[in-house]
Amino acid sequence: MIKPGAVANGHIGAIMAKIAEGGFKFKAIRMSRLSKEQAEAFYAVHKDRPFFGSLVASMSSGPIVAAVLEKENAVMAYRDFIGATNPADAREGSIRKLYGTSIEANAVHGSDSDENALIEASFFFNTMDQF
Repeated sequence: MIKPGAVANGHIGAIMAKIAEGGFKFKAIRMSRLSKEQAEAFYAVHKDRPFFGSLVASMSSGPIVAAVLEKENAVMAYRDFIGATNPADAREGSIRKLYGTSIEANAVHGSDSDENALIEASFFFNTMDQF
């Protein structure tokens, strides 16, 4: 997912190009805007964390671009590819280093497991049968 800050800063095209250059194939793409309730549901796993409120506010602040990507070992490959959660700690050339501005506004979200990837993709796309 390309987060609201990166969308607002005009980085959709550059981020999508970088993802494609990394060997990922786009299987589905959708632009939408999360309501506060949707952001709370999407990030429910973090509901007891101190940053939950600001994360929800950030994620519901503007449009996002959700995508389903394909590549061998896609989830782990993507997480490595995008860089550390904190853009200051991310490796040079990674998406988060290039386009992230803070831990919460770190440009992109990536699923942390194959199981969560299916759950998160289903959040944005009606059916995952074709993927």
